[in-house]
Amino acid sequence: MVTAPLLQQGIDVNLPQARGKELPPAERIIITIKKDGLIYIDKAAVTVEMLKARLANTPQREVFLKADKTIPYGLVAEIMGEIKEAGIEKLGMITEQKPYDEK
Repeated sequence: MVTAPLLQQGIDVNLPQARGKELPPAERIIITIKKDGLIYIDKAAVTVEMLKARLANTPQREVFLKADKTIPYGLVAEIMGEIKEAGIEKLGMITEQKPYDEK
């Protein structure tokens, strides 16, 4: 699942671009990994160790991950693993809309 620019507010990161359609707004948890490696749940800073515990204590079962495009894949994979370990069933990735080639 890929979401587009709908979730551009909040913590500023340089998102990768991808094609996909915009999803309608809804209540959801957004996890952000900034360029410097800092992690946020919505706008609250957390550590990797805190992430699973915070997510396990929420009734929300849908999470969107927003990571700066310069973040190493290993860190993104680690965070995705923690999200799944917390029992989250739906995980989406937030990207910027990639422009379509106009020909």
